[in-house]
Amino acid sequence: MSNEIIILGNFGNSDNSALQKDFMAEELLQVAKSNHNNMKIGFVNNQEDFEQIVEKCKDAKVIILSGKYELLTDLCSELKSIKLLQTFSAGTEWIEKPQLKEMGIKVSNNGGANAVAVAEHAIGLMFAVNRKLDIQIDSAKNGTWMDGVKGDRDEFQTLAGKTVGIIGLGRIGSRVAKRLYGWECKIIYYDTQIFDENYEKECNAKKVSLVELLESSDVVTLHVPYDNSTRHLISHEELDLMKNSAIIINTCRGGVVDENALIKTLESKKIRAAGLDVTEIEPIEENNPLLSLSNVIITPHLATRAKQSEVNAMHNVLINASKVIEGKEPEWVVEPV
Repeated sequence: MSNEIIILGNFGNSDNSALQKDFMAEELLQVAKSNHNNMKIGFVNNQEDFEQIVEKCKDAKVIILSGKYELLTDLCSELKSIKLLQTFSAGTEWIEKPQLKEMGIKVSNNGGANAVAVAEHAIGLMFAVNRKLDIQIDSAKNGTWMDGVKGDRDEFQTLAGKTVGIIGLGRIGSRVAKRLYGWECKIIYYDTQIFDENYEKECNAKKVSLVELLESSDVVTLHVPYDNSTRHLISHEELDLMKNSAIIINTCRGGVVDENALIKTLESKKIRAAGLDVTEIEPIEENNPLLSLSNVIITPHLATRAKQSEVNAMHNVLINASKVIEGKEPEWVVEPV
């Protein structure tokens, strides 16, 4: 029997890609054996010739994507049995969803597998920015000790008593809210989605307009998907509404923030600081002014990096794949926007 589920990724000849394939194979097979006994899983290297990939995927009903593949839409147009493209990641912005929908192919993300890790990372950035933790660590390690930690008293803050504005109260934003409520923060949020009262109560969050959130928050943290409706959601006008003492945190996608507008705002100190796990161009360019600003902390888009995220993703993608193999509808489908 041919493989109905294909893992498509960069499984080349390098040690790293071989280790990745071995790890994924071991983890996937463990989950498959315990939960989905009849699934046939194969691995296809996306560095092979296009025709070879088509041949190896020809009977697949589900393709699980481990990384980007530029010819994905072309590949799907050659496959007759494909029903679902499943990502290990939360983001699907690089996938041509409108074209795939016309082919009758659905796209699903990982169902919030990394939500806890990203929420923790966002809070970590809040804490680090408020206490200049990056500078403190560097000063201790480079031998300057306390003398290397500069800044006015107002540049060092706790989160207690602060108003945290969450833009996007979904899987990640809701977890940020629940955790920060225990840190004595006031939680407000803005979202285009309508949540019921119980959901809001569980999050201890009050819904406000985007303008009110920006004007009243001490911390603005972004947790929205990246698509046409959220590109440059935060730009000059939105940044101008923020308090001079406020900080902004972005752990979703770099394109949600107009980076040029953010740089100008930070350079002029119209807001106090920023904590970023994402930038518009990644890896960040060496000449990007964000790297030289003392009021910016940047991490390399690794907010999801946690063992639990990987295990959760393995489990979720196999659940979805098994549904499709059984003729059921998949979960976590991302519609074109």
